[in-house]
Amino acid sequence: MDKPTFVYVTYIATTLEQLWEAIVSEQFTQQYWEGGQLQSDWKVGSSVQQIDEDGEPEDIGEVLESQPPYLLSYTFGSSNIMGSVPNHVRFELEQYGSTVKLTLIHDLLDIQSYMSVSRNWTASLSYLKRLLEIEDVLALVA
Repeated sequence: MDKPTFVYVTYIATTLEQLWEAIVSEQFTQQYWEGGQLQSDWKVGSSVQQIDEDGEPEDIGEVLESQPPYLLSYTFGSSNIMGSVPNHVRFELEQYGSTVKLTLIHDLLDIQSYMSVSRNWTASLSYLKRLLEIEDVLALVA
């Protein structure tokens, strides 16, 4: 049986560079990742760590592809559990007129993970969009 894939597409009124920075910046991820943050140098083969609210790191994956500001892909999940296969997260960024089209693909999920991932990514990316668009508006006002 094929594993479910979660796909989310949104259009954000920002630049490719600003969206890329929001995805890879530790400080920015903390704003939309429920208080945690992601840490990596985002080079192919590098580890990806999730830092919880207490500052504790947890290895969650490895960078598979990194082509700033267009593509970022990494494994997600523990391979330490017997029989567990890490799933994949892929961000695709594309200029679309005056906005950036963000496509997130999270695959190799089991059903329970799919349900959790779909709720979490939908909320996180909606908040990311709001933060970027509000920041853009605030910059225009200042």
